[in-house]
Amino acid sequence: MAQKITTKKFATNVIVSIAAQIISLAVSVILNLVVPKLIDEFQYAYWQVYVLYSGYVGILHFGLLDGLVLRYSRYDYEELDRERLRSQFKILLFFTSAVTLIIAAVSAFSLGGAYKYIFILVAAAVITKNMVTYSSYMFQITNRISKYAVLTIAQRLAYGLTVVILLVCKVNNFYWYCIADLVGDCVGIAIGFVFNRGLYFGKSLKPKEAFKELKENISSGILLMLANWSAMLIVGGAKMIIQWHWDELVFGKVSFAFSVSNLFLVFITAISVVLFPSLKRIDEDKLPQMYKNIRGILSPLLFFCMIFYFLGSWILNLWLPKYADSLVYLGVLLPIIIYSSKVSLLTNNYLKVFRKEKIMLVVNLISIALGAAAFSLCAYVFDNLFAVLVSVVCVIMFNSILSEICVLRVIKVKIIKDFILEIIMTVGFILSASLLNLWQGCLVYAGLFALYCIVNYKSVIATFKMIFNRKKEVKEE
Repeated sequence: MAQKITTKKFATNVIVSIAAQIISLAVSVILNLVVPKLIDEFQYAYWQVYVLYSGYVGILHFGLLDGLVLRYSRYDYEELDRERLRSQFKILLFFTSAVTLIIAAVSAFSLGGAYKYIFILVAAAVITKNMVTYSSYMFQITNRISKYAVLTIAQRLAYGLTVVILLVCKVNNFYWYCIADLVGDCVGIAIGFVFNRGLYFGKSLKPKEAFKELKENISSGILLMLANWSAMLIVGGAKMIIQWHWDELVFGKVSFAFSVSNLFLVFITAISVVLFPSLKRIDEDKLPQMYKNIRGILSPLLFFCMIFYFLGSWILNLWLPKYADSLVYLGVLLPIIIYSSKVSLLTNNYLKVFRKEKIMLVVNLISIALGAAAFSLCAYVFDNLFAVLVSVVCVIMFNSILSEICVLRVIKVKIIKDFILEIIMTVGFILSASLLNLWQGCLVYAGLFALYCIVNYKSVIATFKMIFNRKKEVKEE
């Protein structure tokens, strides 16, 4: 079985993963802050349509890859049954290739204009993104975080450098930027072949045994996959309704706001990648205290980071004046990072550790139903974009709190006061960002955050003590 994760090893993995995400962040800055300045607003909007729909092609493995995560996360690389994994890779490659051909053919003959090219490129992403996911999952489940970091860096650098070349050449057509994304995927796949060379081609299970293994993986992973992707559909569903109901320019500006808010989630993703295989290897009786420790760091830190929205908006308004409306939308959407971070880093990982994927799915399906009703009502009945964005925050907040209640019941921890404080902070931030000018809003929110620290001072002090003691432990190791 796999080796236990020490504090030092966990810290090293986090640092390596964050280093990879710093590169990813740099590329994201280029994609989200430089590209919209240098290309036409309509071309940017069409590119964002591709980004929206290509982001959901990962659902087409139907839980196979999530099943591999759940069933093999306790093993080191040398212990993996390579014949079984090769057989699953080949099935995945064959199926995604077939789906790509079907989507491309239907798009070519039934769509016109920009949307024909968008969905042909989305069809190509069906193969590339599922192949990259397979490679990255193989690194994550075997706790080879340094290799995962190399894949992430290479993929994002290839994407970013291709985009930079396009910008230098003053390329304005959106489809080249979509192709740049596919180029990055291909580089990621190549890295996977180099470091996971024994998990792709070679001797595999016989067809009957391979499909039996496929059935086990899908039955294990389908609920987790649906839970993960249904959570994404909360935001994606809102973006789709905005794209359908309003014109391309409005969709492009809202997408810009969502993209900037996602920049804040980069480092949370980095830690989340490390956390799940680490939690699988930690003694169960230590998990409740670890939950409180992580949460005690996460919430105050994220609420503090949101102060920088006001300075950031001032800078972005100077840099991208044509996206001034997007900054108003961003002020509403930014609290998403608080609740999405807790779901990504804490609740989902803990529910996976305790094999409560069904609970994850039920919570997310309830949230999707609530979101679909709220988004549709705000868009098609009230025709109010601002109301749609507020409802996105409310639904994600509901999803996070409900998920956390489910986890707390499992690990027997109570934090009701924290929920109330976080809701007050969220409402306070949105009102400060929406109703006041930037500097007034900054002062009001800073005062509110100071009150939050005073009310929550025991938790804040305990967090600093825990960080200090953990540093001492790492030095001693």
